[in-house]
Amino acid sequence: MKISELSPEYRQPPPPPQSALLTDLNRVVADVEALDASDSSSPEKLAADLRCLLTNLASAASSSSSGLNGAFRLKVWNLAFRLWNACVDRANHFAARGAEAAVAETEIRQAAPELLLVAGLPEGVPNAAAKAASLFHRTGLFWLDLGRADLASACFEKATPLVCAADTEEDRDILLDLNLARARAASSEGKQALAVALLSRSKPLAAASSVGVKALAEGYLLLGKAALATKSPDPAIDASSLLTEALDLCERAAASPCCTTPTSPRSSPATPNLQVIKDQCLRCLAAERLQANDYEGTLRCIMVSRASPGLGKEHSSIAFMALRACLSSGKLLEAERELDRLMANAEAPEFVCVSAAELYVASVGLDAALKVLVALAARCRASASAVAVRVLKTVVQGAGGEAGHARAIAELVSDERVVALFNGPANAHERGTMHALLWTCGTVHFHAKNYEISADLIERSMLYVSRDEESRSRRANCFRVLCLCHMALRHLDRAQEFIIEAEKVEPSIHCAFLKFKILLQKKEEEDAIKLMKAMMGYVDFNPQFLILSIHEAIGCKSFCVAVALLTFLLGLYSAGKPMPMSEATVLRNLITLLLREPGSEAEILKYSRRAKLRMGELGLEAFFGKETVGLRELNWFAVSSWNMALKVLKEDKYDYCSEFFELAAEFFSSGNGEDGANLLLICKSLIMSVSSMLLADDLNKSQLSDSDLKRGIEMLRRAGKLLPLTLSSALVTSDQLENNLPFLHTFSFYQLLSRLDTNAHPQQLQLAKNFAASKACTPGHLLILGDMASKGNQPNLEAAEFLLKASISTALASHSPNYGVISAALRKLVCLAGLHDFSGSMSDAAYDVFRQAYQIVVGLKDGEYPFEEGRWLSITAWNKSYLPVRLGQHSVARKWMKMGLDLARHFDRMKLYISGMEECFENFRKLTGKEPDECSQQDGEPSTGMSGTGSMSQPVLV
Repeated sequence: MKISELSPEYRQPPPPPQSALLTDLNRVVADVEALDASDSSSPEKLAADLRCLLTNLASAASSSSSGLNGAFRLKVWNLAFRLWNACVDRANHFAARGAEAAVAETEIRQAAPELLLVAGLPEGVPNAAAKAASLFHRTGLFWLDLGRADLASACFEKATPLVCAADTEEDRDILLDLNLARARAASSEGKQALAVALLSRSKPLAAASSVGVKALAEGYLLLGKAALATKSPDPAIDASSLLTEALDLCERAAASPCCTTPTSPRSSPATPNLQVIKDQCLRCLAAERLQANDYEGTLRCIMVSRASPGLGKEHSSIAFMALRACLSSGKLLEAERELDRLMANAEAPEFVCVSAAELYVASVGLDAALKVLVALAARCRASASAVAVRVLKTVVQGAGGEAGHARAIAELVSDERVVALFNGPANAHERGTMHALLWTCGTVHFHAKNYEISADLIERSMLYVSRDEESRSRRANCFRVLCLCHMALRHLDRAQEFIIEAEKVEPSIHCAFLKFKILLQKKEEEDAIKLMKAMMGYVDFNPQFLILSIHEAIGCKSFCVAVALLTFLLGLYSAGKPMPMSEATVLRNLITLLLREPGSEAEILKYSRRAKLRMGELGLEAFFGKETVGLRELNWFAVSSWNMALKVLKEDKYDYCSEFFELAAEFFSSGNGEDGANLLLICKSLIMSVSSMLLADDLNKSQLSDSDLKRGIEMLRRAGKLLPLTLSSALVTSDQLENNLPFLHTFSFYQLLSRLDTNAHPQQLQLAKNFAASKACTPGHLLILGDMASKGNQPNLEAAEFLLKASISTALASHSPNYGVISAALRKLVCLAGLHDFSGSMSDAAYDVFRQAYQIVVGLKDGEYPFEEGRWLSITAWNKSYLPVRLGQHSVARKWMKMGLDLARHFDRMKLYISGMEECFENFRKLTGKEPDECSQQDGEPSTGMSGTGSMSQPVLV
């Protein structure tokens, strides 16, 4: 049992209900005073504990019927001021804290005035309300410094009711500070109208004190600066009005006696401070007028500012704004004086001087650039090169693409005084910047084809390129660009000098390529080819440069160089190197170029053969390409070979013609074999190749080798398999070659068979019969074949007879018989029959031919059958009676005489001969009677009696 329970006198009175709160508050304040940096005493935790205590304290004050007693209030006030002083110590101790910690520290600081507000105003504390308001004011200022204008406004709003009565001078001072602080916070939140109202509300409070007037003027100045920076759309928020108000306050304060006479032993006159504010107002007004393009107003503000006493050296912005106003209003002399004034101001920052120089040079132009650069170099010795780069960049960018400005820039940057600014190893970066600036300007003119100006600028840029090892590449680039410029200007010797210098500095394939271009333009083709061969020796050689060289050679119309380059490029494919262009493309371009040169058939044939060979080695897709591209490339080679074959055919170069046709057949057959047009081209190429081979053999009077004969026969057999597939389309076209394909095939095949050592007569006869049975044969074709069969060292008389008879029968079967072909075939048949009759006796074969001829001419109109052939038939038949008469074969003689007479009667132009022939025939019949074998030698007189026509009756082979 406890003592208190035993005896009443030992019992202690119960503690008050708020004692626990005081204990906790005392503990937290002690933790704040301890300056401990542990996690348990971190600013965030302390701020949270204070928020909890404030909530509990406010709850206790509202729940108690009698409120907080006076002793409790005093204890809370005591702890609040301990907390505030501890916060001051913490701010001094923890000088550098993070943003989150700073916010927590300010929350701890704000707990002090919050405690005072909750505890109320105790009776024993003098000016308690002013003190609480002062703590809120200072806490709000901390929030403003942290950028939390909302929390600052809350602090100011809590403090304002405490001193709004303004009973004492201290209350009025605090209320003025609160209004000014609230205006600052409202301005930070963008509530400019509220800020203006608060400043207007503060005028009566500030009127009695010079310090208050100065503070109010600063408030208007700050609000005017904010309005000037933000440009509020609200017309009531005018920067000019606010700044004018601040200026008027300064004027009134300066005229007040309190501003010149100290009001207390510790105070001092306020004029110098007011003058500073006035100077700031005038500068801001000048800036506002400058923004409004009121240049005269700007200059008036500056004049007033300069007339104000007691400021010492003027602010650098004054001369800068004056310079801008003078330049904008066209007062160049005044602008120059302002620039000099700014340069003479030792306190003016270098960047301000440089910006002013840039503006002045941009407005005045290049004429003032050198003077400004020299002045800047003297003003900014430590960074003269960097300053020069900035000014020169302004000059270059303002010059545009005008030629006159570019030349002036070139003169400026090459001045010795300007170049001297960039001397020394410390200016390496600025030299590089300067070079890049001039290089860029030069390239702009280069792309605009102002090559002379570009060359000048690039050459001047080399003044800013060192001769050390690191700058070799840059110097070589300059030389190469200068070479290009002079090439474009056709200064080829000068260009050659520059590229030689570039190669000395940095040998590369680029230099070799430019030398190659110069040689091409100078038409030194042999040297260009030698240089091309030397390109392989460069370390950075790439086959792409060969392709570029080919394009250059073609562009310069140096086709022999282009051919040499393509030939050289072809040699790289055999090595298996990856190439930028396919081998087929190289061959195509090479053949295309060779087509321009006369007499290049052998070279074209050589590279066409290579294309065929590589196609077989690599495969169709690997050599020509895939799908449509490959087929197009293959078709080009096929068509090129075909066209080349036709070209040399016209020139009677049958050796080349045969090979080109053979190549065309190979290329066409490698494509889409199912295409009818493709099959026709293959067939034509094969047949024309063999035909050309035979023509070359006849022209050269040489003997085809066995291999050539076998190759030709094989080609014709291939064509023979394709002929049935192509006849349906070929026979309806107007192309004579296509319509004569079967004949050419047969004609060539027959000739090849005749050149074989073995007896080929049966094969020739079969070939003739096959052709005669085809739909493609014509009487003229058969006549030509029959004539060919009847000639040569080993004539095939059987085939010739068949073909001639087939020619006659085919011609007679047509709707419009060609009697020229028929007559020629009959004459050849007569001659062919004469080859079998050496005895002089009657030849049934020859007579059958004449009888067939007689049957043909009977019923024809005069002129339908060729007269010369008809006369030949009749006289030949009559003269055939001469030998039988001499041999005493009277019946045979009468038979031939009668045939000749009958044939002559069907030709009107034979009338001169008919009467004599009839008389001779009658005389011969009378003499011979019934025993014609006994006729005398005179029986042949009709033949001799026609001695005038004897020579005409001789057969003429055609």
